[in-house]
Amino acid sequence: MIEYLLANMWQVWAVMAVLGLILELTSGDFFIMCIAIGAAGAAITAPFAGVYVQLIVFSVVTLFCLWQVRPFALRYLRGKGSKRVSNADALIGRKGRVTMTIQAKGSGYVAIDGDRWKAVAVDDNEIAEGARVTVTGRESTILTVEQDL
Repeated sequence: MIEYLLANMWQVWAVMAVLGLILELTSGDFFIMCIAIGAAGAAITAPFAGVYVQLIVFSVVTLFCLWQVRPFALRYLRGKGSKRVSNADALIGRKGRVTMTIQAKGSGYVAIDGDRWKAVAVDDNEIAEGARVTVTGRESTILTVEQDL
């Protein structure tokens, strides 16, 4: 078995490269992608060189990718100064519909993209059920909304 693997190391490197690409889809950080590119480089040299040369090619290509390609890819794909918001912060500025009347100086519920959120009004006025609202802020999981005119 070991003799077969040593004779066909390009297959091992190719499997590592494909697995690296698949794992990169889960992270999106371009770190595992550099390892996959290094494995692809080693797979290309495998038919012509020994295991130690393959390991050197893998290491050099991976390190080059980490130092040169990864920063460029992150800058190009994510943009300069772009702030990626997620979770409840991504709701700010979104529009929704009141599903349970927001009481004056109280709370109610708002539906945004099929999710139901507890909400309070910006000006502490009552907002009737069915009204369209815009999210202006949040405190923990309670949204602050204002009625669209």
